[in-house]
Amino acid sequence: MHMFPFCCSVSSINFRQETEIMPVCPQTNCLLPQPASTHRKTSSLDGDVLSCADDADSDCRLVTENGRKKKKLNGIVGGCIAGILYKWVNYGKGWRPRWFMLDDGVLSYYKIHGPHKIAVTKRTEKGVTVIGDESLKLMKKSSRAAQGQGIEPKRRMPVGEVHLKVSSIRESRSDDKRFSIFTGTKRLHLRAESRDDRAAWIEALQTGKDLFPRISTSDLMEPMDNITVSTDKLRRRLVDEGLNETAIKETEQIMLTEFTALRNKLKLLQQKQSLLLDTLRQLETEKVDLETTVVDESQNHSKLQMVKTRHEKSSEDSASESDYDNERQDGGDEESDEDDNAFFDTRDFLSASSRRSEFGYMRTSIDSDEGLSISSVVDGADRDMEKVGFDYPNVRRRMKLPEPKEKEKGVSLWSMIKDNIGKDLTKVCLPVYFNEPLSSLQKCYEELEYSYLLDRAYEWGKRGNGLMRMLNVAAFAASGYACTEGRHCKPFNPLLGETYEADYPDKGLRFISEKVSHHPMIVACHCEGRGWKFWADSNLKSKFWGRSIQLDPEGVLTLEFDDGEVFQWSKVTTSIYNLILGKLYCDHYGTMRIHGNCEYSCKLKFKEQSMMDRNPHQVQGLVQDKNGNTVSTLFGKWDESMYYVNGDVAVKPKGYNPLSEAVLLWERSKPSLYPTRYNLTSFAITLNELTPGLKEKLPPTDSRLRPDQRHLENGEYNMANSEKLRLEQRQRQARNLQEKGWQPRWFRKEDGQGTYRYIGGYWEAREQCNWDSCQDIFGSTTTEIATD
Repeated sequence: MHMFPFCCSVSSINFRQETEIMPVCPQTNCLLPQPASTHRKTSSLDGDVLSCADDADSDCRLVTENGRKKKKLNGIVGGCIAGILYKWVNYGKGWRPRWFMLDDGVLSYYKIHGPHKIAVTKRTEKGVTVIGDESLKLMKKSSRAAQGQGIEPKRRMPVGEVHLKVSSIRESRSDDKRFSIFTGTKRLHLRAESRDDRAAWIEALQTGKDLFPRISTSDLMEPMDNITVSTDKLRRRLVDEGLNETAIKETEQIMLTEFTALRNKLKLLQQKQSLLLDTLRQLETEKVDLETTVVDESQNHSKLQMVKTRHEKSSEDSASESDYDNERQDGGDEESDEDDNAFFDTRDFLSASSRRSEFGYMRTSIDSDEGLSISSVVDGADRDMEKVGFDYPNVRRRMKLPEPKEKEKGVSLWSMIKDNIGKDLTKVCLPVYFNEPLSSLQKCYEELEYSYLLDRAYEWGKRGNGLMRMLNVAAFAASGYACTEGRHCKPFNPLLGETYEADYPDKGLRFISEKVSHHPMIVACHCEGRGWKFWADSNLKSKFWGRSIQLDPEGVLTLEFDDGEVFQWSKVTTSIYNLILGKLYCDHYGTMRIHGNCEYSCKLKFKEQSMMDRNPHQVQGLVQDKNGNTVSTLFGKWDESMYYVNGDVAVKPKGYNPLSEAVLLWERSKPSLYPTRYNLTSFAITLNELTPGLKEKLPPTDSRLRPDQRHLENGEYNMANSEKLRLEQRQRQARNLQEKGWQPRWFRKEDGQGTYRYIGGYWEAREQCNWDSCQDIFGSTTTEIATD
């Protein structure tokens, strides 16, 4: 593709004659460099000349200073590139103009409208190469305004920055004005004023990116592989010296040995250099993300006072809106439980994004995986809300899945399910294209991602605050559903006797799970944290209904603290919709009752999403004491966050705004920097990882060693399908094993009935690497399982 030269540039040549005319480039409609016989025209910028290079080779080139490449445009060395580009914000705001500036490989952008706009004048942009007619008009307008009003330019704070060193640039094929920049963590969609402007920007960005050439490992290793060693000269010299043949051969061998050792050492140093370069690029990406976060937080902080004043007005609005919504709710919703009408309607203050943003100044600071940190800034907050924490060690885990080795094949879901309507999902054989590289055993542990809530609940109980313990347990119960948003692939059905362990010292957890029954399919798990134990078993009933899948969990989840307080609850119903047409989505609905053996209990209502619901995933809850009095109210969304306020919101005076007192209990972690087609969270990406030295410690039944699941994670789809078929044929004998009295290795039912409980011994066997009692369930033949 032909690349046009930069459209316009600003240099420091003064105007002298007002009658001279500058020629215009017919391609770019920009001013051309003036020949000796050409006249000039006075510029409104008074002191700067605008020119456009007609010959890129002569006027736009790279020069070298101290071995480093630098841009040279029309005599300006190392100058900045700037101009207006339209940036895609969202579907509500669309394309918005921003002032972009490229300097030393960093592309920064600023707002040009509103209270945070920047001044773009000849003073601020002196020596800057400007692209586009619209950019010039803005500079002229701002310069006149600054001169007329005597405005001092404000400090230039970018809205965001993009480091070209770690970014890739892509032109749109459907629109000759658009292009995008991918930073590794986000993608900026940009649009220029014209095709020529886009060409100039692309050339400028590529020039800036070329300042940091990427050195690949293959480039580093190639020269050494071509090195050959000749000993002819050495041999001739030794012969001239009168040495015999034996001495000559020994000398040659010594030299070759030394050379080989030096070459191997050099290879090692080159590999280390390559790793350091990759680490540098990763740090650069994280730096950009951190800088963007700092800018966003500073803007939120500046809005703090404005938000407080808006509460009064929003309270009045919510009162009238509440009356209307409650009337519709009373007439439309039916609840089987008699006392569920006590739940208030969160649509009053969660229905609009502008109101949700008002939670910003009330949020507590939570370091979800690193420990506990409670620092509420709510006016009049409880003094007990102080910093609580555990110093867990920092463990480095992987951040992304391996790159697929094969191209995935497309499979029609409808073709697979049309013959299975009304059947149990666990009995339906599906190819791996519908699976995610995790088993149901690992999914059990994934629901403990926000275990810091239980650590915090334990600390609150030690301080004698049972209410805060109950609130954190309720938030934990709701947080387990956050990982299901956008996750539409089915986890692998474990084999009978399959296990999964999770030893996460960075979270203070030790977890073990096992498939304890094949028909019905039951998985049991046990987890130990600091000051608490958690155990559960789950029997999932699932059916196809043509356009949806309904999942009804059976089983009890139990949480026991070291001081003897116990909480128990069951999970709600899950459905996956639009299997044939429309966007696939899942929803959780029903009432979850959390029973405690001490002072408090809780009831959470997961609201079912309706077809026209614009505010889905709502959760409403009440905490009650022994006498049935409501002492606290919870609300939020299971895929975003949970809040609480003291007292019963339903009996508050008309016009009461819960936003004024709401306190954040839990907030979902940020999405992964490396998204996958499975929409795995950052935590889920680590679950199937085989860290160094772990494989030797695992039993042969661990899910990480399951071959079809490992092949799917590696993108080896043909091998994954073959292994999945082999293991399912092998698993058909599990029913016979169970009928013959097969017993799970690590779990037993309490008193022969009820919930499966961990019987102990796993971690002791792990320390001794003694897995003699564990079957090779993933073996290549079926006789091993059949005869055991």
